[in-house]
Amino acid sequence: MRRRTLLAAALALSLAALPGRRAGAQDVPGGGPPGGEASARERWEQMTPEQKEALRQRWRAYQALPPERREELAEKLRRFRALPPERREEVRKNWEAFRSLPPRDQEAIRERFRRFREMSPGRRAELRAAIGGLLRAPPAERARMLENLRRWRELSPEQRERLREEWRRRRER
Repeated sequence: MRRRTLLAAALALSLAALPGRRAGAQDVPGGGPPGGEASARERWEQMTPEQKEALRQRWRAYQALPPERREELAEKLRRFRALPPERREEVRKNWEAFRSLPPRDQEAIRERFRRFREMSPGRRAELRAAIGGLLRAPPAERARMLENLRRWRELSPEQRERLREEWRRRRER
């Protein structure tokens, strides 16, 4: 039973990531319209030889992963399947948008995400709150905040540190 679950997980993830194919609700077992979803066998039979080979390669790569990594991926698939349909569709659209980016931009996003995960929980909460505030701000305020961020990024590390020190002194008064 466990092997079947892992196979289904790998198949679903691989189908969703096939190039040139839109990842839709029918790609994830249990994620399509009730009674209207194609079986894994039917989807397999509809695939081109290139897609089948790509899926086989992904399956071999999945099988080569350490058991703890496979379990981690299976857990992510379980969490994905547990999401409401609207949220799953949002995740799929974000994934498609990410995949359409140039490799350099994808790598920059991965690096930012890696740095975010390394932050302390408190710092991550602060960052989430700041982004939430930015998203809720009126357009004029948002534009001002983004301009300030752009100028901040242009500063050298020394200039940034001087400004941080000045802000700390002001807060202490």
